[in-house]
Amino acid sequence: MMDLTVIWAGIIGFAIVAYVVMDGFDLGIGILFPFFKVGKDRDTVMNSIAPVWDGNETWLVMGVGGLLAAFPLAYAIVLPAIYAPMIAMLLGLVFRGVAFEFRWRDPKHREFWDRAFTTGSIIATFAQGIALGALLQGITVEGRAYAGGWWEWLSPFSILTGFGLLVGYALLGACWLNWKTEAGLQRQAVTYAGRLGMALLLMIGAISLATLTLEAQYLQRWLSFPGVLATAQVPLATLIVTVLFYRSLKQKKDAQPFFWALALFALCLVGLGVSIWPDVIPARVTIWEAAAPYRSQVFMFIGASVMIPIILAYTAWAYWVFRGKVNDEGYH
Repeated sequence: MMDLTVIWAGIIGFAIVAYVVMDGFDLGIGILFPFFKVGKDRDTVMNSIAPVWDGNETWLVMGVGGLLAAFPLAYAIVLPAIYAPMIAMLLGLVFRGVAFEFRWRDPKHREFWDRAFTTGSIIATFAQGIALGALLQGITVEGRAYAGGWWEWLSPFSILTGFGLLVGYALLGACWLNWKTEAGLQRQAVTYAGRLGMALLLMIGAISLATLTLEAQYLQRWLSFPGVLATAQVPLATLIVTVLFYRSLKQKKDAQPFFWALALFALCLVGLGVSIWPDVIPARVTIWEAAAPYRSQVFMFIGASVMIPIILAYTAWAYWVFRGKVNDEGYH
């Protein structure tokens, strides 16, 4: 059934996808940052994201703000369940943002700011992965409120998803540098992308198998007949995209590996949708149970229909302007 509640679920899903696409690679660059040589290589890496990184969190704000406005019950239940990783994520994002700016303005302490940039990137990414794992493994709900403990978010599964996202974002970062850099730095990025691609495939397999053990509905939706005929296409497509990813690396393509890596993330999000749809809190609360009143949804939809195209247009323009290769002095 297509109604405004479903449309709002799609808007929030789009914001999450946009965040992963646009902030994933610059967080990944922060994760990989210590492996690049001090000096021109690190300056080039920083310059590759300098024009675009600051606006990427826009989509995170839209996703979280949209959840509060369109699905207030879900927000009221989910946020207390993942307070700790969310606070850690925000602190990590702030820390890396400050480090990004100060490494240029405080060269005497550049080594410290470089470490801070990496630390903030790792903390923010790991916290996002843990939050996703905590949501998937199930949140304790009684009535219309969170009823779990302070540490419910911490489990072997959530830690696994945290490491999985670290690998995934690092892969996006390596592919971005393959696209935007040249010579030795590009070859280094290709090497990292090749290793991280295989690591991500292993992580996807491990997390997928672990997910099936969490909730009965996950197992049923993925393996029950005849639905399995459709869901089986997701892992098949993942293998095909992986082959195409490595083929593009072997052919020394610039942009293609990045987009194939994004396709892997897209397939992971499809798998997530198969597992939880139409729940906003898996096996607990559906999107219709958590939705705001209809008039509120209409009012917010008017604003979203105006602002989202403006943000997309500005973002597209920014990426178009800075579409070339980069070195330690900037784009050229």
